[in-house]
Amino acid sequence: MKLDILAFGVHPDDVELGCSGTIINAITEGKKVGIIDLTQGELGTRGTIETRYAEASAAAKVMGISARENLKMDDGFFKHDKKNIREVIRTIRRYQPEIILCNAPEDRHPDHGRSAKLVAEAAFLSGLRKIETKEEGKLQAAWRPTYVFHYIQDRFLQPSFVIDITDSFDKKIEAILCYKTQFNSSDNDEPQTYISSPQFFESVKARALMLGKRIGVRYAEGFRSEKTIGLRSFDAFIQNVT
Repeated sequence: MKLDILAFGVHPDDVELGCSGTIINAITEGKKVGIIDLTQGELGTRGTIETRYAEASAAAKVMGISARENLKMDDGFFKHDKKNIREVIRTIRRYQPEIILCNAPEDRHPDHGRSAKLVAEAAFLSGLRKIETKEEGKLQAAWRPTYVFHYIQDRFLQPSFVIDITDSFDKKIEAILCYKTQFNSSDNDEPQTYISSPQFFESVKARALMLGKRIGVRYAEGFRSEKTIGLRSFDAFIQNVT
């Protein structure tokens, strides 16, 4: 299955928090989008591997994505090494996306930055035909996405660009709330954490409001790009005047 966009998150729920509004926008426009979770989030204080899979599946249905996989790397301890790079290359070549979305290049959780470097490096190496990978015994064709964008997570990073998610914001919140063990939960059977508090959930909304204000819309998501974004003419600006 060829996808237009492939979004990577090191933990189940990273994509929902960071870029699900943009994903929902794209799907509404008719694009095919998939999500790859690198780990099962097994070190999370709340919930279990089983609940995280169930929550990720529920969120996938809310967003309407075409595919979701988990590569089962070691939460907290996965390495930026040849084995894991090749696994990400194999996944990129399977879906042949034009755009990759991945974790923030630096963030509060050390897994996020390490994941960002892993995925970005694999995206480049995936285009080298002399790196051979196989799927079901067959050689995969080399494939390099046109763009790799990093969604902004807990720490505020100056975005390279922002995307209006006003129309998809309610669904974004619905997708996040599928992670019942993780967010906005008053369940006293498990310890409260940094992300389970109502204050953290409010900060997600506040970030979207702040980024939206910067471009004159209600809600937005921000992205970092190492590659300069090019436009053919001023028409792109004129069509998006708000």
